[in-house]
Amino acid sequence: MKKRRIRSYPKPRWLVWGSRFLVICLLFFGLILTFNQEIQKVLMQNQSHAVYHKHVSASEIKKNQKKKASFDFQAVKPVSLDAVIKNQLSSTNLPTIGKVAIPSVNIGLPILKGLANENLLVGAGTLAEDQVMGERNYALASHRMFDESLLFTPLDHLKIGEKIYITDLTTIFIYQSFNNLKVDPHRIDLLNDPLPDQKPMITLITCGEMAGETRRIVQGELVETLPFETAPDEIKQVFTMSITPHL
Repeated sequence: MKKRRIRSYPKPRWLVWGSRFLVICLLFFGLILTFNQEIQKVLMQNQSHAVYHKHVSASEIKKNQKKKASFDFQAVKPVSLDAVIKNQLSSTNLPTIGKVAIPSVNIGLPILKGLANENLLVGAGTLAEDQVMGERNYALASHRMFDESLLFTPLDHLKIGEKIYITDLTTIFIYQSFNNLKVDPHRIDLLNDPLPDQKPMITLITCGEMAGETRRIVQGELVETLPFETAPDEIKQVFTMSITPHL
């Protein structure tokens, strides 16, 4: 008895290409998951660097200071690759109102008005509408990241007595750090204004760890104020030094 021969038919072309496309997609998303943090790091460093070194005039800063902004700390979202990518595509006109530089820990970031998520993915945001550089307690917040070179993460290593520089391109304010501590997230007393007999302050805030169980607080007191145009070159250079992405 002859065995029946089973005919094999070629697979439809759409099925072959569909299978290949599926494999490519799986490989692509696998690579994204594997290198998620590295992709975030490169994108955030590049964008922060670009905004920090972008030419902004003192008159533009004054206009940005009058723009409306959100100061809702509770609305700040955790960093994600999706948010970072969206920010790359949309945040072309961020409300830059100055720069903050801490050479001792390699921090150089734009200061942006408000706590909008797109601000905190790029630089340091102000906590209140009525903040004025060089007056009272000037508070700035930014994210802690998985990489020690990003945003305010290097604050962990800032030592007491080191200098913190901020500018609105009209005046340079130099602070000397006197506090670097981890605190409960509800310690709002650290945002209080100094007493009348005390010097104006700066307060820098980030999470104490990635889970956000505590806050890292760095504080400094104002020790010097200089007109930007006539300031010594070595002082102005702290805002132009190349805090470049480590690719």
